[in-house]
Amino acid sequence: MNGLTANGPTVNGLTACAVAVLTEATPAGKAKRARAMAADWAEGRIDDRGRRVVPPARPARPAKPDLKRPGDMPRRRINRGTAGRFALLHALAHIELNAIDLACDIVARFPEEDLPAAFYDDWLRVAEEEAKHFLLLEERLGELGGRYGDLPAHDGLWQAAEDTAGDLLARLAVVPLVLEARGLDVTPTMIAKLKAVDDHRSAAVLEIIYRDEVGHVAIGKRWFDHLCKRDGSAPRETWQRLVRRHFKGQLKPPFNEDARQRANLPPDFYTALAEL
Repeated sequence: MNGLTANGPTVNGLTACAVAVLTEATPAGKAKRARAMAADWAEGRIDDRGRRVVPPARPARPAKPDLKRPGDMPRRRINRGTAGRFALLHALAHIELNAIDLACDIVARFPEEDLPAAFYDDWLRVAEEEAKHFLLLEERLGELGGRYGDLPAHDGLWQAAEDTAGDLLARLAVVPLVLEARGLDVTPTMIAKLKAVDDHRSAAVLEIIYRDEVGHVAIGKRWFDHLCKRDGSAPRETWQRLVRRHFKGQLKPPFNEDARQRANLPPDFYTALAEL
């Protein structure tokens, strides 16, 4: 597995292992590589970052699903039939697959930042949990009679990575503190709708994802604040400036202020942009 081993030292460093995840095209293989990398790092089988290995501009992807523009995707409805619920879970699986790559890309792309080991501890935890989420959703799709790739998916998620490829602070501003924070806003409603149609198995998967994503937003905020302190910049004003520059969408209320507060993302960070 390109430097990943079950019980011995790795041949390559962390960067090479992260790039191996990014260049793995099969979804299950990508998830398993990410989990193995996180375990090897935690257990000391990867002992340093290794030499610089340039990550790809875009991660490897399977032939399916077909990728479309976000505006071309059909609207999803959760109902007692399986089609709407399958479409919802398929869309979430696509998000989680992208999230694996986003976590691995942040590990591999910014070597010049001279970050402490705790940075890599945190983002490898994120990669492992995103992989877990994808595998849980893939399993649930199988129980509903299909698999990931059966429906089209939108190709807007990696745009944020491309737009912030040259700026770690911008990457942190947009990916965890806008995109993942949006997940905190909408996931409780999805869970409630799934329970309302007695799909408690799907709801249980989303509850796991929701709990973990609070931690992911908190990790993004911790390292955003760390870089701002290092550079002598004000976190709130810096975040707002970077979001205006790099985020193509709009911050949409209502916000899940309780979950955002638990992630150390206070309302005075984001409400001004929502009002605009």
